[in-house]
Amino acid sequence: MTLAFVFPGQGSQSVGMGKDLYDNFSVAKDVFNEVDEAVCFKLSSLMFEGDMAELTKTVHAQPAIMATSMAALKVIEKETGKNIQELASFVAGHSLGEYGALCAAGALSLFDTAKLLKARGEYMQEASLKNPGAMAAVLGLSLKEVNELVNKACDETKKCYIANDNCQGQVVISGHKEAIEKAALLAPEMGAKKCVILPVSGGFHSPLMEEAAVKMQEELVKTNLVNPVIPVISNVTAEAETNADKIKELLVAQVTGSVRWTESVSYMQMKGVTDFVECGNGKVLTGLIKRIVPDARLLNVGTKDQVEQALSFF
Repeated sequence: MTLAFVFPGQGSQSVGMGKDLYDNFSVAKDVFNEVDEAVCFKLSSLMFEGDMAELTKTVHAQPAIMATSMAALKVIEKETGKNIQELASFVAGHSLGEYGALCAAGALSLFDTAKLLKARGEYMQEASLKNPGAMAAVLGLSLKEVNELVNKACDETKKCYIANDNCQGQVVISGHKEAIEKAALLAPEMGAKKCVILPVSGGFHSPLMEEAAVKMQEELVKTNLVNPVIPVISNVTAEAETNADKIKELLVAQVTGSVRWTESVSYMQMKGVTDFVECGNGKVLTGLIKRIVPDARLLNVGTKDQVEQALSFF
């Protein structure tokens, strides 16, 4: 098997996401209805016809992005008549997308995944209010160079960290606002094409999220998470994980840790993956993968037309 399913993270949301799947496939409608029930809120209405600012709130965006991803996957399984073990050799997700990957691999139920992501969004938002932070995308520097940048931007009290290694030349940093702003000033001097401060509400994937990590550990202790039926690539280790207890530990570490996406994709390539299918809204991950593995076959599935195009792919 040479195929992997990948699941996007925050930033992939848009009003109208998933509606085409909801309107055309009963299995997709079932997914959205179950997620609505799990989060005790008509999230699907916000997704299909709501306000973008409201949808972008972390507490809404996280379960919404996952719901669209899982609806797309369920449609693929139904239309091909194959389960995920028959279709793919790995699953991986970017940040919150890792929860979608775990759900896809049978480690978490859809209901529990939606509940966890709603809680994760709430806890991250709370942590960002208590420990204000910022994030910035550094373009045109290597990971090693961004490490040097981060070290230069930190002082004894204001610090920043690597949050996401998205692909060569695109690294996101996170931390105290003052350190991020200093890094943004220093980056061009070090040869960066640009350093863009991102429109986010906190210093995600950094130690500023420690309180959220503690609360997620409490949530995960109460959650039934079993061994996945196919390996899930962890953001923290950038390797395949199949042990439920280890996965729980890594999900806690992921809240404050770096998303090692470049290494995750390279790991799957090393294991023989040639085809990557992004399940959900938008094309963020396939765009990154194209830069990491230029000769990979890439596919996006988030609409009825894309489903129809995908059927010959499997």
